Amino acid sequence: MKFGVVVFPGSNCDADMIYVLETILKQKVVKLWHKDTDLQGCDFIILPGGFSFGDYLRSGAIARFSPIMEKVIEFANKGGLLMGVCNGFQILCEAGLVPGALLHNDNQKFNCKNVFIAPENYNTMVTQACEVLQPLKIPIAHGEGRYYADENTLKEIKANGQILFRYCDAEGNITPMANPNGSLENIAGVCNAQKNVFGMMPHPERAADLNLGNKDGLFIFQSILKMVTA
Repeated sequence: MKFGVVVFPGSNCDADMIYVLETILKQKVVKLWHKDTDLQGCDFIILPGGFSFGDYLRSGAIARFSPIMEKVIEFANKGGLLMGVCNGFQILCEAGLVPGALLHNDNQKFNCKNVFIAPENYNTMVTQACEVLQPLKIPIAHGEGRYYADENTLKEIKANGQILFRYCDAEGNITPMANPNGSLENIAGVCNAQKNVFGMMPHPERAADLNLGNKDGLFIFQSILKMVTA
């Protein structure tokens, strides 16, 4: 499988993502610069975390108009596999590739810590290898991660099984205290209706190496590989 990791000015998790995919999971990976217009035949595109264009205007608002995004949007609309993590999730929202928006954290602070997330739907490409009822410990690092959607959109994504993860405590309980940023109904990740575009705020690539003392993020990457090699 060939992964493409898009790099914008201000991306800072591209190397982490490439390390996990290439070194730990032994996959072929190419960097795609934001001014490129060729996806180089990649099977799966990833928009990594960071601060694309310094988060001016809104996080992801400028990156959404980078030249490569025209091809990324076209790729996704044709059923291509696409995932955005943190800033990448914000870019997906700005591009209208996943529903909802990501607002400033309710405490108006940058939150950087380990949190727990519970898979909501075990039938998606990014959750199928997760252990049922076993929360994942995954780090967050964001200032604009509060997920929001209007009432009708929320009803739709619930009915369609588009909620990927919710913030929870270490036992898997979804409570207000476990919500690190005020996200609507503790939502930490969503996908599009076709379930080929995935966005999440926590960083699985920062929890995928035993040297870091945490490999919970590997469940997400293993889910992807399980689906495409089935």
